Amino acid sequence: MNNLEIHTIESLKFEDLVSEYKERLYWHIRRMVISHDDADDVLQNTFIKVYKNLHNFNGESQVYTWLYRIATNESLTFIKKRKRTTHISNEEVQESLVTNLTSDPYFNGDDAQLKLQQAIDTLPTKQKQVFVMKYFDELQYNEISEILGTSEGALKASYHHAVKKITEYVTAH
Repeated sequence: MNNLEIHTIESLKFEDLVSEYKERLYWHIRRMVISHDDADDVLQNTFIKVYKNLHNFNGESQVYTWLYRIATNESLTFIKKRKRTTHISNEEVQESLVTNLTSDPYFNGDDAQLKLQQAIDTLPTKQKQVFVMKYFDELQYNEISEILGTSEGALKASYHHAVKKITEYVTAH
């Protein structure tokens, strides 16, 4: 538990929240929207929403699960808007983003990381969310359950299916 978790939300300054969580939230968002520029935009929208809703935080969840929920919802909203404005399927958008990932100056991964990202992007949205939160963000199932509003059993099943599909993809490619 980090130092901010022991305080009430009222005692925290917005700047402290941004400083403490911006990098973790950026990578969470980036894994969902792929593009650095898009991730920056979604992160900015996330913190705008946090700022406007600090007074609504009721303390029933931990600060970071509340922030992750907002970041996840903002990412999904962004993906849906992109899909509507481009009039192409989410799969086609993801395929295009992964194709462009190798030319992204902010992507410094090797071939294995690129293949993993390609495999992740073949997953249905729910499995992708669960995999990213469990594998990369190292969240526990109870934390993911709070963020996504899904039972732990369903999350475990989604993660299992995601791992199986990723393994099959990486083996086949």
